[in-house]
Amino acid sequence: MRSVPEWIGLSPDAKVPPRVRVRIFEAHDGRCHRTGRKIMPSDAWEIEHRIALCNGGEHRESNLAPILAGKPHREKTAEDVAEKAKTARMRAKHLRVWPKSTRPLRSRGFQKRQHVGATDV
Repeated sequence: MRSVPEWIGLSPDAKVPPRVRVRIFEAHDGRCHRTGRKIMPSDAWEIEHRIALCNGGEHRESNLAPILAGKPHREKTAEDVAEKAKTARMRAKHLRVWPKSTRPLRSRGFQKRQHVGATDV
């Protein structure tokens, strides 16, 4: 049982308090949740949503994890955005509001038939 109640942000952009950052860091043994590398004192790190807010995640302590700043964080954000875009495309297709192509499909047509005349027999 938790001795401290879980922190839940009042809004999606609420700043994570320093005491909660420490709890998150310690809960993950000071490791980046993306790379698994130990975060050293000289490393820049940030708090990241494991399930992005745009993909249905919540702004609460149980959904937050430390991540190294720079490349790991950029890659995670790019994956989250790609997942959101794919979900939006699939939903639009399902609802039949996906934009139709402005150019119609063009076939190559039929092959011209060669006539066999009476002289060719």
